[in-house]
Amino acid sequence: MHTPAVIAHRGYAGVAPENTIAAAVAAAEREGTAMLEIDVQPAACGTPVVFHDERLDGTREGRPVTDASGFVWETPLETLESLSVLGTDEPIPTLSALLEAVPETVGINVELKNPGTADLRVGESLSADARENRRELWRPFVERVLEGCAAFGGELLFSSFCEGALAALRDASDYAAAPLVRDDLEAGLEIARRYDCEAIHPPRNAVLGTSLATEPYAGPSAAEPEIDVVETAHEEGRAVNVWTVDSWLQFDELAAAGVDGIVADYPRLEAGTGTGPAR
Repeated sequence: MHTPAVIAHRGYAGVAPENTIAAAVAAAEREGTAMLEIDVQPAACGTPVVFHDERLDGTREGRPVTDASGFVWETPLETLESLSVLGTDEPIPTLSALLEAVPETVGINVELKNPGTADLRVGESLSADARENRRELWRPFVERVLEGCAAFGGELLFSSFCEGALAALRDASDYAAAPLVRDDLEAGLEIARRYDCEAIHPPRNAVLGTSLATEPYAGPSAAEPEIDVVETAHEEGRAVNVWTVDSWLQFDELAAAGVDGIVADYPRLEAGTGTGPAR
């Protein structure tokens, strides 16, 4: 059976403190890891840092993500670098520091999470006027991210839920790009076509013909999708990388459906040996 590329979600967030250098290095060293997925947004000074949530005071299964509060983009870089991620000794890293620490033999999927605003247009295919407005909103941050990535010699793939981020990226570089899709597959495909994206990243329950397609997750609904995103994307020459998987059973179903990459919270799911949460 076809084995999709394994993309370590936030550095395998199921077994390590997410989006930290320790998680990234450990994930890169694991057999079978093709790519790391990380999230970037700016500190108050504009420096790209690797962190998922807009705010510092979120939780993971009841544990605080950090020992601070407030928006990431309003927090000084020095403060961010001093924080503890999920009660460990690992701080929030800058994008440059994380890329310096990982080997260039593993690819990096950089998710452009937020340019420093609570006013995001997530998952929308925008009108021409709105696209231009959002392109300019994202441009300064995207340029800073590209500066941070310049020294990395490995494969880079940029993704985002926000069309403005992809528009700014396409203006500034020819790196591979992918729209992240949540609940509107047609909008995601439209964005992929508009920017000639190399891939599209739908949620796991957006893949037609799997039992996952009827589960309540992040996709359109708990009903089979009307669009066969795998078939459509492949016909158009795009890869399909699905997020986020936490069991080998899910991995096997998606592999059988022909997806190209799977974003996973746990390592070794492709071999049926990963340790996911109890079912």
